[in-house]
Amino acid sequence: MKTDPAPMRPRILVVDDDPDLLAGLEHNLALDGFLVDSARDGDEALHKLRAGGHDLIVLDLMMPRVGGIDVLRAMRAEGMKTPVIVLSAKNADRDKIRGLELGADDYVTKPFGVEELEARIRAVLRRSQSGAATGGRDIWRFPDLVVDFRRFTATRDGVEHQLSRYEAEILRMLIARRGQVVTRRELLTEVWGYTHVPNTRTVDNHVARLRKKIEQDVDAPVHVVTVHGLGYRFDSEPTES
Repeated sequence: MKTDPAPMRPRILVVDDDPDLLAGLEHNLALDGFLVDSARDGDEALHKLRAGGHDLIVLDLMMPRVGGIDVLRAMRAEGMKTPVIVLSAKNADRDKIRGLELGADDYVTKPFGVEELEARIRAVLRRSQSGAATGGRDIWRFPDLVVDFRRFTATRDGVEHQLSRYEAEILRMLIARRGQVVTRRELLTEVWGYTHVPNTRTVDNHVARLRKKIEQDVDAPVHVVTVHGLGYRFDSEPTES
């Protein structure tokens, strides 16, 4: 009798100059089912990236000599499209934004829990594999709203608002499936990376904060509308194809 082949284990490259953090991540990610490769500096990371075979990179921004920003810039300049999660210091907002502008897919702020990082890895891999990330398009224009996923911003009536990571990813998924209902369970799975979906108000709380940034009237939203008992739907159409 034929048996289904075992699913491929994603290969993750972790890049950080802290040997203790690197060893801990290697151990925990391997326990979570990933194949893990590592690099302690930007030069070693680029050498391994050019050899290929990685499904995702976890990249520390603050490293001596060749830093994470330099690695990311070189990757994108050479046409490498491998998803990247950057690790940034708590107050390094400028570096975080630069990383996103250069094509990072997500960020995690130090200090972080391993479970949080693992959830972000699963979410980014799922988006990458499913094509839910709006077809790679970064900027979307609507009648009174411009969304820039590269910079994590939403500009409404000329006023720019910074989006949190989760707000941006909720919006990204809703826009990708505009006109369709997206359930809370789907958002928790795709955006938060949950494998076992908890009973939580997390999605509703983030949508409420998102509406304050993109809606003229949060009590009568026109972009992100509630479908009672199910989830949310993005009802606006872009002003350009």
